[in-house]
Amino acid sequence: MAKSNKLVTRRKFLGSISAAAVATPFIMNSAVGLASPKNKLKHACIGVGGMGWHDLQNFKEHQGVEIVALCDVDAKNLQRASELLPNARTYTDWRELLEKEHDLIDSVNITVPDHNHFAIAYRAIQNGKHVYCQKPMCHDVAEVRKLTEASIKAGVVTQLGTQHASGKGDRLAVQWIKEGAIGKVKHVYLCSNRPAAIERYRLPGPRPAQGEEVPSHLNWDLWIGTAPMRPYAADIYHPAIWRAWQDFGTGWSGDIGCHIFDAVWKGLGLKAPMSVSAKVQKSWRESSERNSDTWPQGDHITWMFSGNELTESDVLPVEWYDGEFYPPWEIQALYSGKPYPAESAMLIGTEGALLIPHTDMPVLLPEKKYIDYKAPELDDPNHYHHFVDACLGGEKTESHFAQSGPMTEAILLGTVAIRLPDTLLEWDAVKMRFSDRRANKYLHREYRKGWKVAGF
Repeated sequence: MAKSNKLVTRRKFLGSISAAAVATPFIMNSAVGLASPKNKLKHACIGVGGMGWHDLQNFKEHQGVEIVALCDVDAKNLQRASELLPNARTYTDWRELLEKEHDLIDSVNITVPDHNHFAIAYRAIQNGKHVYCQKPMCHDVAEVRKLTEASIKAGVVTQLGTQHASGKGDRLAVQWIKEGAIGKVKHVYLCSNRPAAIERYRLPGPRPAQGEEVPSHLNWDLWIGTAPMRPYAADIYHPAIWRAWQDFGTGWSGDIGCHIFDAVWKGLGLKAPMSVSAKVQKSWRESSERNSDTWPQGDHITWMFSGNELTESDVLPVEWYDGEFYPPWEIQALYSGKPYPAESAMLIGTEGALLIPHTDMPVLLPEKKYIDYKAPELDDPNHYHHFVDACLGGEKTESHFAQSGPMTEAILLGTVAIRLPDTLLEWDAVKMRFSDRRANKYLHREYRKGWKVAGF
């Protein structure tokens, strides 16, 4: 994409929006985007191991994409990706990639631990690049707000990595909610009780008393990035278990919440919550060593949202359950005769209920009542390809930051509530602060020396 063409398109785009578009609540669709005059999108993959490998494969499959640069702090990951794409330029440091590839790329995807999402995405957006970022958008609430505003102001195409949001299952659920298939919504129950997740991804801690030698293939300083430095230890941080630690991840609700919440958020048109509170695993709450360093292995979060024309009253409770916490049995029993989906959303309405199993088709309940309720034929687009098409001038993305940013904020408010369990936290979204001052320190963190970005 020629630099002059990008500047002309951006000026035309920004000239068509009002200053109010960057205010809270976000009302502008940031994914209208900047049309590319070329047939090929010059793309860079930042993070190519684990989920990053999956993301790379999806971008590679789009005929309109040319992956020209790869970046990973782990040389083994980078080597495998480079063998697949031998013509792509390789980097260990994302900062070097964005500097050297400034005029050579149009877009990036960011698939790294949560604590480095903002720094990379913000810098890319400031450079005028389209951004696909894995969920959650950022580690902290304040980062999400800043990144959402930056994406709207820049007019770039964005997409959060909630890949099932583009699928026909979630989109059908959104349509049924909006058309009032279950009447006015009274209560929402979200859950993620994935089998074996506790053992595989939710370490109880504590961290080792002594560190180990960093393997030669891993740049540990770059992996730590914005977080406080700590000694390397095998098998508890890299490549995937970093989610268990407060410095790096956002807990299970932060990780999976964006998936489970998405159709509910869009279908009901929710805004920022009025309050949030949480109950947590007893053993975690009573251990200062654990609750100051790791996330609990189970929690139950309750948000109170303002009602609207789709809800029964002027207040809507939304509850989240994971780990050892499960939705009430009477709610699970509505899906009679079948195992309740381990990861799902259940909306209770005045006329019925709607179950949205994660990665599957939604179900109207009771099923006999809705046996003749017709479902429209919907396509099932690839979430990654949807982003590419938008970058090339196509329709807006399903999870653009103006849409998914406020939702991510609400989810991360739940992670704040986890750290102050059994406390009602009233939230002022405009001023971005809680009524309880103790909670405000968890809205953003200080980056370590040498990594400060945009005031963080």
